[in-house]
Amino acid sequence: MIVANLALAFGPWFVRMADTGPVSSAFWRIALAAPVLALAALAGGARPRRLDARLWTVLVVAGVCFAGDLGAWHIGILHTTLANATLFGNSATFIYPIYGFLIVRAWPSRLQALALVLAAAGAMLLMGRSYQLDPRNLVGDLFCLLAGILYTAYFVLMARARDSLAPLSALAMSTLFSVVPLLLFALAMGERILPATWTPLIALALCSQVLGQGLMVYVLGKFTPLVIGIALLMQPVMAGVIGWIAYGERLGLVDLVGAGMVGIALVMVTRAAPVAPRDAGAILGTGDER
Repeated sequence: MIVANLALAFGPWFVRMADTGPVSSAFWRIALAAPVLALAALAGGARPRRLDARLWTVLVVAGVCFAGDLGAWHIGILHTTLANATLFGNSATFIYPIYGFLIVRAWPSRLQALALVLAAAGAMLLMGRSYQLDPRNLVGDLFCLLAGILYTAYFVLMARARDSLAPLSALAMSTLFSVVPLLLFALAMGERILPATWTPLIALALCSQVLGQGLMVYVLGKFTPLVIGIALLMQPVMAGVIGWIAYGERLGLVDLVGAGMVGIALVMVTRAAPVAPRDAGAILGTGDER
């Protein structure tokens, strides 16, 4: 789990180093990783079988949502700090309970409600700080928040898919369905598709999509939601350190306070949600497989 979170935290750095457009880098991240994930699923015992139309629909829409999430997130990475990109890009971890409150009628406890208020306050603090330092950072934060919303939709759909498929099989299939939408998105934006240097894109695919995502799938159900939630805090911290070293993105006191508020809220939400380990995987593991 530690290695998974560290690997996922390097994703924004590889996106910045890529010499393609941001959406194109998302396309290559998926295109290069999809065959590896498919082979891993087959090696794990998965075999082709007939699926009903409803499950196919869920997987296709999940892939499209994941494509939209990655496209928006990669655009946001180029317009805000690495720490903010990681925080807001993973905001679905505390946005997802809202789905439960409104759709499933699982109304929040006092602790959950307090956590959501705290998370919103921390996010506003970070966004205000970003705009104060550079208005362009606010645009990046908003793109990353959009990515978090699309990730929430991906959570809901993948949770349903995993009722019928093994986690790695569902993950491999939804990843395959993300390839074409990302390519079309990149072409529509007029981005450069073919890179001059493949190293950052290969590192992005292997480190973030295969290693990070693969290990996170492996540990699902092996830890409680609280432990997973605390582990997630490693990502923005590590991304902040990378941004500080590589780009001089210094973290001020206000940034640290805002990040701390979001982090505390994340732990409070996961602690307050009385879910079984398998459900925790559907909520947390699928969403954090960046």
